[in-house]
Amino acid sequence: MEGVIAANLAAVRSRIDGAARAAGRASEAVTLVAVSKTHAAASVRAALAAGHRVFGENRVQEAQAKYLALREAFPDLALHLIGPLQTNKVRDAVALCDVIETVDRPRLAQALAREMERSGRRLPCLIEVNTGEEPQKSGIFPAAADDFIVECRDRLGLPIRGLMCVPPLDEEPALHFALLREIARRTGLDLLSMGMSADFEKAIRFGATHVRVGTAIFGARGTT
Repeated sequence: MEGVIAANLAAVRSRIDGAARAAGRASEAVTLVAVSKTHAAASVRAALAAGHRVFGENRVQEAQAKYLALREAFPDLALHLIGPLQTNKVRDAVALCDVIETVDRPRLAQALAREMERSGRRLPCLIEVNTGEEPQKSGIFPAAADDFIVECRDRLGLPIRGLMCVPPLDEEPALHFALLREIARRTGLDLLSMGMSADFEKAIRFGATHVRVGTAIFGARGTT
């Protein structure tokens, strides 16, 4: 397993380098977030052994089960929360994670601001934008994004650093990447988390600073 995951990581990094060069960007400007949701701690440990340090998890409880022990062995790992966050998990998320990519509603933003004030632990946050306006998905709709960013950043004082999106499966992702880039440009945000295993090279062309890749590294969910 270790050899397979190490080879997969090397292949993905090579593709990131190629996409960045084609876009006239430095490959160091793109952070690979290895999405380990549903994969065992042994798979994460294999990626860590291969030198990777930035990971993404969807659920706080699953992240706790894997990463509390892994962080003891690898204190320099960075954990991004990339799935919906319930307000009753905010305290755990702030304690465990290094970046929260899915700030998507006022109640959550308020809870995060209170917990960061209480704990003194201020995590970089990204606003999740539902670029496809899909009712079954979380994320603020594009028309409301600018006001929500102002609310989070200026009134609540959250450390908002960028935006994240998950385009609809049946639509051209470039349209959504371009929309996210435009919202970030006009609101003065630097980080763009967009692009997954099937489309991260395209996302890099549209300015992604973080790409979230799971299947291309770890295989189909739960198989490694």
